[in-house]
Amino acid sequence: MAENPSFKRKQSSGSIRDSGLAAVVGFEVSPSLSVEKLVEGYGKVGFQASHLYRACSVVKRMQKDGASVFLSFTSNMVSSGLREIIAQLCREKLVDCIVTSTGSIEEDCMKCVEPFKLGKFEADDTEVKENGMNRIGNIFVKDEQYANFEKFHLAFIEEMHKKHGGKMCMSEYVAELGSKLSDKRSFLYWCSKNKIPVFLPGPLDGAIGDHFYYYNKQHFRAPFVIDAAKEVNDFYDVMLGAEKTGGIILGGGIAKHHLIGAAILRNGLDYAVYLSTGTEGDGSLSGARPREAVSWNKLKNEEDSAFVEGDATLTFPLLAAIMMGKGK
Repeated sequence: MAENPSFKRKQSSGSIRDSGLAAVVGFEVSPSLSVEKLVEGYGKVGFQASHLYRACSVVKRMQKDGASVFLSFTSNMVSSGLREIIAQLCREKLVDCIVTSTGSIEEDCMKCVEPFKLGKFEADDTEVKENGMNRIGNIFVKDEQYANFEKFHLAFIEEMHKKHGGKMCMSEYVAELGSKLSDKRSFLYWCSKNKIPVFLPGPLDGAIGDHFYYYNKQHFRAPFVIDAAKEVNDFYDVMLGAEKTGGIILGGGIAKHHLIGAAILRNGLDYAVYLSTGTEGDGSLSGARPREAVSWNKLKNEEDSAFVEGDATLTFPLLAAIMMGKGK
């Protein structure tokens, strides 16, 4: 029988073998293990654990460098309990600017009144509907929570219409909205209190858009106008006014694109961390890795970036805990 030649091949390069690669090794697990030590241990575990360690390292450098932190997230992050974690970062002023989607605003307000409920992914959706509920993965929301928000929001539109003459940009609008909230688990509450701007590149994609439609149908002679041009102007001023910039991006979509697209004006973000389940194989922006952003001048270099492939409800709490250490 012939010998298997596979592992008797001649080594023709030492570019990887001799580059000082770290050993793959686990770590001692104990009830007293701190988050800092846990994440440090992840560094040599391999797979996405090592990517999360890299992401935390990038965030530490971002903070030590005094970079302005731009946090981008999709609305499903607020559907989940990440809402309260985002609020804590805003409370501690560890975020300088937020870019998100309309659903985040709606659901943050709705949760100030009543929490969403934990259900199952496998639920019978017809049965869910017959119970007067709506499903976001394994999170359930009652119909009346939307109805109550509609009543609250239509009254708020009326108030803003009178106060501002019927024309506002969404970041101004959201700041006013946050000032009406009293729930300290709300990220809008803390953004309003700490003057952290919240930008919405797609303000009409959600129930809020429905409410503007209903309101303006009744006030067609003097409709409420969203000033999108001022919104872009104000956001770009924040982006260009920062000495250094770091992006922390949960998920993708319009919020991610608005953030990294604006960074082109300053030759790219200085730092970037992506937490996403998106795939790059379909050419989507949501799945695009930081290296693709380099090609667009949305990110200065790949070395100061990280991509963690995984559900942000698992990865972001650990990253946020490291941020709370303020880069130490």
